[in-house]
Amino acid sequence: MDLDPPTTTTATTATKSSKSQTLTQTTIRSPPFSYAHLSLVSPSPSPSLDALTARQYLTSSLRQFLGDTGASMAIDILLVKGAECWVRVPRDDLAGFAAAVTAYPGHQVGGEQVLMRVVGCGDWLGALVGREEEGELWG
Repeated sequence: MDLDPPTTTTATTATKSSKSQTLTQTTIRSPPFSYAHLSLVSPSPSPSLDALTARQYLTSSLRQFLGDTGASMAIDILLVKGAECWVRVPRDDLAGFAAAVTAYPGHQVGGEQVLMRVVGCGDWLGALVGREEEGELWG
């Protein structure tokens, strides 16, 4: 006869608590806007560009290439710095916008041909920023 009470063993598993937790996770599949990096090209050294002049050049190129529909395209000028500017356009209009700016022959300003050149365009602004020296590296 056994006088000792039976011993029961319970296995406890220690769970490690995570130091960080993901509260929410979102994937943006198709952003509503696209971005373009443009530069002003002129034979004279480094022409200056402002927001109104950039808007005028872009509206002229869109009107010539796409008519009044192109001229009414929503363009947000984000930054004008020297002879370069960054703009935001609706995502669906990016192809037409880039084609219009590329195909436009330019303006006559003071007897010189001045035009806008597409440096880069895409759906993410972060991919366009910081590409100023890329042409010098590979060109």
